[in-house]
Amino acid sequence: MGISDRKEREKQEMRRLIIEAAMRMFVDEGYEKTSIRAIAEKIEYSPGTIYLYYKDKDELLYEVQREAFGELLKAFQENAVSKDPWKRLTQVMHTYVEFGLTHPDLYDLMFIIRSPMKTADEKGGWTNGDACFDYLNHTIQECIERQLIRYKDNRVASLSVWSLGHGLVSLEVRCRFKVLEVAEGEVARIIKASIDEHLKLMKT
Repeated sequence: MGISDRKEREKQEMRRLIIEAAMRMFVDEGYEKTSIRAIAEKIEYSPGTIYLYYKDKDELLYEVQREAFGELLKAFQENAVSKDPWKRLTQVMHTYVEFGLTHPDLYDLMFIIRSPMKTADEKGGWTNGDACFDYLNHTIQECIERQLIRYKDNRVASLSVWSLGHGLVSLEVRCRFKVLEVAEGEVARIIKASIDEHLKLMKT
């Protein structure tokens, strides 16, 4: 391995170290309460080292968010694999909601907090969620091609389904299901039923 290759590997290892530490701290302590200095202390480097890789905390959060979407995509690839696009769509939705409910603080970083969108604008667009949205969108397109759902526009259908999943997760993450005055165990049943009933309405 040449010197340039070794240096590049060391840079990638440092990026990985920074991102992993930042993700843990953003999730455990909150984005607003976590500083670049605190992350530097966690990995036992100076703040200046982190600034060599990321210009500010927002840019670092953008990278953390990208990693989180990678985890969501992995969940789709493992749990939403039916060859039947209708069944796969159902799997995608339940996987999405399960991911959000299992990782509420991470979900907040991915979909609710506004800070990474500033970096997205500077980069010319938000691409972190593209692969996950494409997974849903391609599944929807297959459903349309096989005339399994009422929608004709895959983008409209994808946004409709995504909005349902996002709304359900956001309500639970922000503790808004308390308005239903039901036992905690009932919330999971209601969420699952809401997904299934919505998808039935889409079916031809």
